[in-house]
Formats: sequence, C-alpha cells, structure tokens
Amino acid sequence: MAGLDDHVGELTVGVDVGGTKIQSVALRSEAIAGRHRLETPQSGAGDVAAAIVEAATKAVAEAGAGTADVRAVGIGVPGAIDTEAGTVSSSPNLPGFQDPEPVPLAELVSSALGEVPVRLDNDVRVGILGEWKRGAGRGYRHLMGVWVGTGVGGGLVLDGKIYQGRGAAGEIGHTIVKPGGRICSDGRFGHLEAYAGRAQMEAEARRRVKRGHRTDLFDIMRKKGRTRLSSGVWATALEKKDKMARDLVDDAVEALATALSSSQNLLAVEAIVVGGGLGDRLGAHFVERIEEGMKPLLFVPDAAPKMLTTEFGDLSGAVGAAVLTGG
Repeated sequence: MAGLDDHVGELTVGVDVGGTKIQSVALRSEAIAGRHRLETPQSGAGDVAAAIVEAATKAVAEAGAGTADVRAVGIGVPGAIDTEAGTVSSSPNLPGFQDPEPVPLAELVSSALGEVPVRLDNDVRVGILGEWKRGAGRGYRHLMGVWVGTGVGGGLVLDGKIYQGRGAAGEIGHTIVKPGGRICSDGRFGHLEAYAGRAQMEAEARRRVKRGHRTDLFDIMRKKGRTRLSSGVWATALEKKDKMARDLVDDAVEALATALSSSQNLLAVEAIVVGGGLGDRLGAHFVERIEEGMKPLLFVPDAAPKMLTTEFGDLSGAVGAAVLTGG
C-alpha cells in the first residue's frame, strides 16, 4: 500500500462508519468541501467496505474533484481496531464485523480507491479527535468524550494527547452501571450501553411491547420509512410525550450520569463532550439533564467538568477521521 508521502492530492477524506449510517467529508485544507451520507448495509463486511468507498467517492465529487486528488482517507469504525494492520474485529453493532477474526478494511478500501493510503481508528476516538482539534474541545488538555448512538463509545484526551492505553481505552459503554441489569450488545449484563445505546433501547422497547405496554415508537418508525428506531424516531416520540420513550430516555440519562460521574471521580478531566447520533439529536437539553444527574454523584462537585455538545454534530466523526490522516 502506498504511503502518505507518495500522495500529494489536495483533499483528505474522512469517513464515519456507524451501525445505521456512513457519513463522509472531503476536506480542502480545514474546510469541508464535500460530504455524503448513506445507510450502512446490513449484508456483511464486503458491502460495508463498498459503501465506504461510495461515500468517499461522492464526497470527493461534491468537492469538484476525483480520487486522484485524494491524499489520504481516514475511517472511524466501531470495534477492536488494529491501527497498524488496518483491521477491524469484534464490532457487535456493525454487520459483518462481529467475529474476532480481523477484517482488512483499510486494504479493501485502499484497493478500491486506487491504492490511496487509508488509516483506521475507533469511531468514537476519531470523533473526539475532531472535536478536540477543530471543534468544541479546542484548548482542553484533559477531555473525555461519550458518543451515544447505536451503541455507546468513549475516548480520552489526557495531558494533551489521545489516550489509547492497550487499545480499548475509553470504552465507557461497557462500564457497569447496574450489576446484573439489562443485557448489552456484547452479551454481558448491566453495561451503560444496555441502557443508553439506541440498539439496546430498541430491544428493551420491543420486550415491553410484547409484555403489553403501549407506545407510538414503532408507528413513528414506520411513518418515517425506517426499519429501526433511529435518533429522529426517538426525538419525535419525545415531542409527542410518548411514555415509553420518555421512560427509556430517563433510564439512559440516569445511566450516563452514573458512568460519567464515576469516570470523572477517577480522571478529573476539564470537560466532557457528548455526541453521537442520539446525543447530537437530543442536544443541549439532553446534556443538561445528564449534568444535573451527575452533580450529587461527584466526589468534588466544585470541580465539575464543563459539559459540552459537539460543534460539528453528526459530522464530528468524519471530520476527526480526516484529521487522523493529518488533514
């Protein structure tokens, strides 16, 4: 695979891969020159790789360029990432990536784009990189991020550097908020993601419907032409004061407040940025509710972190992925 120094194109491309959507941006210098969004295929790793290529190509086209003008591509993707090998494995929310056997995603995308250099990292980590370098987290040396979407992910900036630990640092979605509680996407119980990840919130909603509880969530889903309870479905249900939606979002807020206050008691960061599909859609009020829930749980309440919403919204991950390449 060609190296970055072998490419002198004017564009860098970032792609944010999630369980329901793939978002790309093409950056010219630091400006967003093109973007494209499409649904994540549910048919396996090969189709996901092809969709990444399509999203990148269309963002470049919107920028008035071609793939020959691309210097490098960065991809943020959920799961266990080997950044050196360019592989992804054990991603429970991404179709075709559930197995521990690594998928050579960087190679697949690079080959399809004419051997353009491709770099991978965890989707939330690159989202936080984008907000730290270019967005709401600028100027902070100690920053925590939590991305609330199909699942719940997190990342850390400590002492002015992205902290990776042994490769899975920041996975706040798999911290325990209720021992023996709801089942999580990884098959364990009581994790934050079991309460605040959109996929597991939907699973709980379906369980409650089977037990005879009423909700408009699934009618709203069908009217919007969705096959899943997207962030927009949850937002609409909350606007309509749907009781089940409110109850499940209340559970998510409580779980997030528990996990973030515990993390803050351990790390004492300056700020926490909340993003992700659901976090961005529910916005400032959602973050304010989490902040209120954290207050009585903080060991040093007078040193509470600044709670932030993202500056780039649902483009945070794609912008961060482009920054990952030096863009």
